Amino acid sequence: MTIQQLLKTAPVTTLLLASFIGLFVMQLVTGVDANNPSTEELVKWGANALPLTMMDDPWRLASSAFLHIGLMHLLFNGFAMYFFGQIAEPMFGSAKFLALFLLAAIGGNLLNNYVTWHSILDGTGQPGLSAGASGGIMGIGAALLIAALFKISVNGMILNLKSLIIIMAINLVYGFAVPGIDNAGHIGGAITGLLIALPIALVYRKRELAQQAAMAQAQQAYQNAVQASYASNHQPSYQTSLRDNQRGNPPLTNIFADNNIQTSVDLNNTADTADFDQSGGYINNYPTYIDPKKFAPEPVNVSLIWQLLPWLAMLIISIGFVWWWQDIHQQILQVLKAIE
Repeated sequence: MTIQQLLKTAPVTTLLLASFIGLFVMQLVTGVDANNPSTEELVKWGANALPLTMMDDPWRLASSAFLHIGLMHLLFNGFAMYFFGQIAEPMFGSAKFLALFLLAAIGGNLLNNYVTWHSILDGTGQPGLSAGASGGIMGIGAALLIAALFKISVNGMILNLKSLIIIMAINLVYGFAVPGIDNAGHIGGAITGLLIALPIALVYRKRELAQQAAMAQAQQAYQNAVQASYASNHQPSYQTSLRDNQRGNPPLTNIFADNNIQTSVDLNNTADTADFDQSGGYINNYPTYIDPKKFAPEPVNVSLIWQLLPWLAMLIISIGFVWWWQDIHQQILQVLKAIE
């Protein structure tokens, strides 16, 4: 897929990739080492660092998702974003996709800080820093798992659930096997992605069921119209042949379609072996041609409450994140006060 195609199909994905690369180039211009940036430089450019993030710099929960620790880190996450983004963004919509990425990144960083803080209290850990889009990308991957489970399609294609599970499992196992990988960030991002994708999938299923019901009603109306037309002409039934279809008998299969849902209607006995005039209409008192397109159902939209459900879920998650940050923040303040 070219850059122009990606920008048209997944504009937010393109902008995120551009921001990753742009921030990395800005670091290089200011003298940051391309492969081994220092701790001070990473903190300066917005890395997630305890206790800074949980004290006066909560903005680091989001800024660190755009910062990468070295060229290989950038290339790995950039490829993952390109791979997942061009599928997930058209599926969920650009606005939901961006919110999904940001909230998953924030959720991953919060879980990382929570685990780090409690390891410090237990005497088994020390303050550290993290950076990278991995948490947000894992959230997108987890959301695609839900989409595959609910058989949500994009451009007529349904995701392969088995392949997605394998990809996600490899990332998690790699994180535990290689030292220095932010496992908590990966897990927190994935959990956030699951929580956001569930209401999106439920809305999709609700719309799908409503569309199926509308198509069933349209099919029945079409059948009734053709049968009524046939009965009014009192014509006997004939056996349909390939020759009749070639002479203009309209195919009555796959009349109605929505996404990947296709239905068929077997009504050939109502217009068998009919003769046609030059305009394609039935003559000799045979049943009148019934245009199936007139019975095609309108696209079904779910109620406003259902449409707002994913956004409501994201609002609740955001409020939960604020509370979580406040909780860790207060714990740190209490410890510092006790030390003083």
